[in-house]
Amino acid sequence: MAHQNDPAVIQRLMRTKGRWAIVGLSNNEWRAAYDVSLTVRDKLGMDIIPINQAGVDVHGEKGYKALADIPADQQPIDVVECFVNSQRVGAVVDQAIAVGAKAVWLQLGVIDEDAAQRAKDAGLDVVMDECPDRVIHRTGL
Repeated sequence: MAHQNDPAVIQRLMRTKGRWAIVGLSNNEWRAAYDVSLTVRDKLGMDIIPINQAGVDVHGEKGYKALADIPADQQPIDVVECFVNSQRVGAVVDQAIAVGAKAVWLQLGVIDEDAAQRAKDAGLDVVMDECPDRVIHRTGL
């Protein structure tokens, strides 16, 4: 059965202050993650943790190469937002489960039904094929 986003889960994740690890966030201003991460931090008031292949800092926030590299004092991770393609997101979801994240958010166009089911089976909230910016524009959050 195909995953269906629960509007109540989306609203709760976006309204509850927390820590979002943003996988695929780099200093490339042309990538969607660059601007969406600012929305998550500045409009929604979340703490953000950039996760990228180089482990570079973004928006003045300390970056890491992998979710497992995030120090214990920055745990738990409330949401792992995934800006990686659908073919790679399953591994990110598995890492989110392994580090005890509470939710995974697969960005607009990122779809992996099996990974979403693994996350649900592990007790994580799942949002798939959606964007916080789009939710804000649609709902006025």
